[in-house]
Amino acid sequence: MADQTSEPESFEPLTPDSEFSPEFTLRAALAGIFFGVIFGAANTYLGLRVGLTISTSIPVAVMSVAFFTAIRRISRPAHILEANMSQTIGSASSSVASGTLFTLPALFLWGMNPSLLQMTALGMLGGLLGVLLMIPLRRLLIVRERKTLPYPEGTACSEVLKASTVAFDHFYLVFW
Repeated sequence: MADQTSEPESFEPLTPDSEFSPEFTLRAALAGIFFGVIFGAANTYLGLRVGLTISTSIPVAVMSVAFFTAIRRISRPAHILEANMSQTIGSASSSVASGTLFTLPALFLWGMNPSLLQMTALGMLGGLLGVLLMIPLRRLLIVRERKTLPYPEGTACSEVLKASTVAFDHFYLVFW
């Protein structure tokens, strides 16, 4: 078990702090929202039909990379941080849809009939609560326990995004 009091080992980020790179851009936000709506709707349908949902992080990461590669002819190349932001927005909004999906039917089963405004507020408050709880837990769960908790899905998304910086640059040069 990892020592909770020791400082984490040094970690060299893929993008150095000295390099300016756009992260939160309009196109990253719009792509993330678009993928969140598409995958959230698909996940909601799946949840209502089957009773379970899938995690959309990896498919949204792949679609974000594909999207930024496809628009490369008409726009400047995307940075990995931009693709990461798009993936994060898409995955998080799909997760909020899943959380709402399993909460609302319980309210109807209990005889409550929430209005559309109440259902929207429930989804927004659930997302806000997730963000507010993750802020203080980030250092403990992500930084200190990085070696103990492997986070396979997060690692897979990271590898997809890192591979895109090499593979899709080569694909672009060969085929375009």
